Amino acid sequence: MTAVADAAQAVPERHYTHHDGRGATPHRSNPAVIHRELTTLDVQAGMNVVEFGTGSGYSGALLAELVGPTGHVTSLDIDAYLVRWANLIHHERGLDHIRCHVADGTAGFAGKAPYDRMVAWCTPPLLPKAWADQVADGGLIVAPLPIATVPNMTVIAKIRVSGGEPVVEAVFTGGYIEATGSPKDNLDLPGRWVDWENRTPAPSWISIAWRERDDRLHTGARTALARLLKDAHTEPYDGDELDWPSWRTFAAVQADPQLTMAGLSPDLWAIGHSTATTAAVLQQDGTILADRSDSPSLSVLRNWLIAWETAGRPTPESYTPALVPGAEGWDLLLAR
Repeated sequence: MTAVADAAQAVPERHYTHHDGRGATPHRSNPAVIHRELTTLDVQAGMNVVEFGTGSGYSGALLAELVGPTGHVTSLDIDAYLVRWANLIHHERGLDHIRCHVADGTAGFAGKAPYDRMVAWCTPPLLPKAWADQVADGGLIVAPLPIATVPNMTVIAKIRVSGGEPVVEAVFTGGYIEATGSPKDNLDLPGRWVDWENRTPAPSWISIAWRERDDRLHTGARTALARLLKDAHTEPYDGDELDWPSWRTFAAVQADPQLTMAGLSPDLWAIGHSTATTAAVLQQDGTILADRSDSPSLSVLRNWLIAWETAGRPTPESYTPALVPGAEGWDLLLAR
């Protein structure tokens, strides 16, 4: 068995995710995915580790098991309720080498730095400079990062920091809730880059990469969303069953300024193209919606899909990653 598998055997998952006193927490990830990220993180006994996104406390308990009594785990979350309960549950289990704090994880936690390992269970808008500054030389970061300025376009990146400079060693499929400056009360709505939302008669939202060219009343975003919701042209995607991680990564890598993501139906994301007067998206269920059958945006979307199929539906792991520095940190770009 691996170290992470051994840790999972020792940590009672449901004691954290469905605690008798607190009840079930919606702020939790698939345990198998948590195990994958922690395996990538390569935590060793005695290390100093920080995680962003305390959640139920389960991931922190696994980290505490991996670093052992000679190591230390710092866990951060913007939600004080989750932090209080996680600290109590850790205390109940006799864990003295993990501490949870209420903090905005995008600023890191300088008080316990430098860290040998850093892992994030929430997605910042870019790789924060504070993270790289707070990682020990040769240390690792495993975190979800955006690959476009619309929600849910992410990959998980494994990043090595050497001499203060981060370098991506690998990317793979995955993503987590957006990091926000306050506790998130609506888990169905993205926490960042939503340009318009409707709450009646049913929830819906849209995100446009061209938001800087929209007006102050969000007329373009409002119009695009309305065209997709009312009397929209619909047609099935005639390709094989959608590989959503491959498709969304390919769409992001096009770096088209008209890239659009929307939530038109519960639990269904949609990706496509829009302008101030046209819109077309492909939903996760394989349905294409457009403002009309001869929509210019629909033509663009069809061409993207043809290019994606021609490329062989590339996996997120097949792209070449690069970090582009800016004032606040690094943007992650993928290229073929």
